[in-house]
Formats: sequence, structure tokens, C-alpha cells
Amino acid sequence: MSSFQPEHSYRQLPPICYADCQPTPVKAPQFIAFNQALAAELALPEAYWHSTAGLDLFSGNQLPAWTAPLAQAYAGHQFAHYVPRLGDGRAILLAEVRDSQGKRLDLQLKGAGQTPYSRRGDGRSPIGPVIREYLISEAMHALGVPTTRALAAVSTGEVVFRDEGLAGAILTRVASSHIRIGTLQFAASQSDSSVVKALADYVIARHYPTLTHTENPYRGLLHAVIAGQAALVAQWMSLGFIHGVMNTDNMLLSAETIDYGPCAFMEAYNAQQVFSYIDQQGRYAYKNQPAVAQWNLARLAEALLGLLAPDQAAAIELAMAELNQFPDIYQQQWLSRFAAKLGIAHPVAEDRSLIEDFLNLLQDAAADFTLSFRDLLNADTPYLQQKIALAPLQQWLARWQQRLASQQVAAHAIMAKANPVLIPRNHLIQQVIDEISDTGDLTLFNTLHKLWQDPFSATPENAPYQQPASAAQCVKQTFCGT
Repeated sequence: MSSFQPEHSYRQLPPICYADCQPTPVKAPQFIAFNQALAAELALPEAYWHSTAGLDLFSGNQLPAWTAPLAQAYAGHQFAHYVPRLGDGRAILLAEVRDSQGKRLDLQLKGAGQTPYSRRGDGRSPIGPVIREYLISEAMHALGVPTTRALAAVSTGEVVFRDEGLAGAILTRVASSHIRIGTLQFAASQSDSSVVKALADYVIARHYPTLTHTENPYRGLLHAVIAGQAALVAQWMSLGFIHGVMNTDNMLLSAETIDYGPCAFMEAYNAQQVFSYIDQQGRYAYKNQPAVAQWNLARLAEALLGLLAPDQAAAIELAMAELNQFPDIYQQQWLSRFAAKLGIAHPVAEDRSLIEDFLNLLQDAAADFTLSFRDLLNADTPYLQQKIALAPLQQWLARWQQRLASQQVAAHAIMAKANPVLIPRNHLIQQVIDEISDTGDLTLFNTLHKLWQDPFSATPENAPYQQPASAAQCVKQTFCGT
């Protein structure tokens, strides 16, 4: 554990980029969960594992000397409306730590009280969003999706008031960094152009160090983020994941998934699916996620214009050249992901129609996205035959089998790695939240957390959790915790 050496490199940035602040103490913190495996990766001293010192740290009640808490400043387009000053309204960065591979990671408390950016908010989080983020972010990690992680969750012993009084909780979040498109938007909006340069240089050094000595590292930064986000969104789509609030302040420059507020995994396939209660116009519907990502990346390009070239016209030309690559990069990633779900080892452009025709069958039948793809591993496809009319299904299966016969690679192993049997289904998440809120019972929480760490294996133990919600269980809307 001697390798635990916290750092505070974010403080090297201009002071406008952050504000010093302390967590607000809570009455009676208690552990909900502690991620011992992640703690070991971070070399977190065992003095903070399931201990009073750990509760003091993860509740913010008494911070160790190695922390230097701050809230980060950022702006953002929220549902396409620009807000020039957002910032961490309920999150406090404690320190940066190194994992077992030497990678620098942020250690952040979420729901730890007011900050200078709280904008009249209480800086707290109800217990429901903390449980949701802990479970889903760790499930996403197990699914192989780049994501923030959850190190700990503690209840506060206090009530948080939203529409009603709710139990409060705090999440300890780990991320490659918390630097967002909105962070660069904020920096670029300052009267001092050195701020955006300092931040861009920091991002390059931290996340894309190979760009440092290239001819135009800022163009390289833009390209790297575009490629990373295209790959990330394609992976979301391949899992039926709907982020729900793809504002520019919720897109990390490290291309990791962040903010599990109104997110959900789609069950009955519907390209128009929306879950977020606040997304009344469907801006962030499942099918719109790639276009929104490109729109957000255009805002990143705008923030970088002053660094791309000394002449604005030349800078715009460079930015457009990079942004115009997004559709091709995304489509390539989408094709690769969905082809793997069908067992196709080396996809070609003609495979797109095979994939899209299968998705159309699922949409027409309102078939479960996850179960349908997984069912293709079964020789007699019992689920699909139950859901889809026999003639069109058989026609499609014949085309698919013919395509697989043309390759020399076994499809089964490819499909087994690309099609999970378990996803964090909405009704199960809600059941966990209700049980913990009502009785404090962590049994289902612990069961699901364990099972979701092995999402690609079908076992008797996880069989009860593979099925979609019944009509009575169906969760149609999800909510933010603010």
C-alpha cells in the first residue's frame, strides 16, 4: 500500500478553473457499499476499508491531510441551451490517485454538500440516484464500456428534500478525469485566452500524451475526442443503453460514460425510446444519440478554434475537416459492434442491411433487445419464435445463416462475448432503491451487484434476472437526482 501517493495536478490550472470548498458534514453516515476490488487497484490504504476512517472520508465528515478538496468550473449546453456557468454543484474533487497501472484517476465525492457552483441547490443527493449510479456504472464497467467507477456509497442519516423528503446519500466516484466538453467551453469563454490553452495542454498531457510533440496537438486532441466519443456511443447503441441527458457538460474528454441520472437500458426495442422525464421532446432518444454526440463535438471544436490555427477561417476549416470524420468513424464502430452481435468476424458494408432488417423485426414485434440478440445463440431461437411472425423470421434467419457460412470463423464465440445475458434492467434497479429506502435491506443490491459483474454468462443463479419487466413492473420514466 506504500504506492498510495495522492496528487493535485488540477490545481496547476488557472484559478478560474476551480474553487476551493469543503464537504458539508452529515449526521450519521453508514456504508451502503464499498468496492474493495477497486480500492485495491487504487492502493487505497486499508485503514479506509469498512472503517470509521473510511466513513469519515467517504461522507466528507473528516478529510485526511492528503486531500485538497475543490469544485471544478464548467459551462455547458443543456438541451441545446447554453449555460455559461455551471460547475460542480454537488461534487467535490478530493485528490488524484494512481491505479496499479500507474494511471492517474480522480477521486470525487458526489452529493457532499454545497459548492460555489450550486446555484441555489442543496448540493446533496437522494439515496436513489446514488444506488442507481453505483450499480449501473459498475455494471457498465463489467460490460466493457468506458465509464466512471463507484468506490463507495454511504447514507447520510439526513433527509434530502425534492418533491418529498428522501433519505440522503453520497457516492465516491472514480474517473480518468472529470474534464468535460463544457469545461473547455467555460475556459474558452474567459477573456484570457491563456486559460483555454492551459486546459487543453493539461488534457493532452493527461489523456493524450503522444500528441504533445505533434505538428498540431490541438487538432490531434479534437480528433482523439471525436474518435473516442464515436466509439463510446456506438458501444452504447450495441447494448441498448440510453444515456438520457447528453448535455455538453456530461461528455468527458476522456471518452468515458458519466452521469447515470435518467439513463436506462432499453427492453422492448424502439429506436424512438426515451426514458428521461425531462426529455419531453425526445432530443436524447436512443436513435438520436449519435447525432447529439456530433453536435456536442462541434461545440468542443468551437472552444478549440483559437488554438487550431492563428487565422479563424483556417481554424474553422480544420475543425470541419475533423468533425466531418465523425459519421464515418461512428458508422464503422457501429457496424463492428452489431456485426459481432451476429457473429460476423469481418463485417462489410453489405452487412448493414442484415443488421437493420433484424432491428426492424425487433421493433415491429416490440421484442426485448438483449434477449433477442442472445437468443441467436440458441439453435431453435425459442424467444424469437415466440415474439416474431414465423415467415419473416425464417427468411431473415436463412440470410443470416448464409452469411455465417461464408466465413471461416466460428460465430458462437464472437456472439457470446458481444451479447450479454444480463443488463441492469430498470425495474430491478427500482426494486433495489425501494427496498433500501423502505427497509434498508441490501440483499437484492448485493445480489445484483455480484451477478452484474459477470454479465455474459448464463447461469441458474442469474436466470431470474434475465427477463424484462412485466407490465406491472415496467419503469417508463427515469429522473435526475438534483
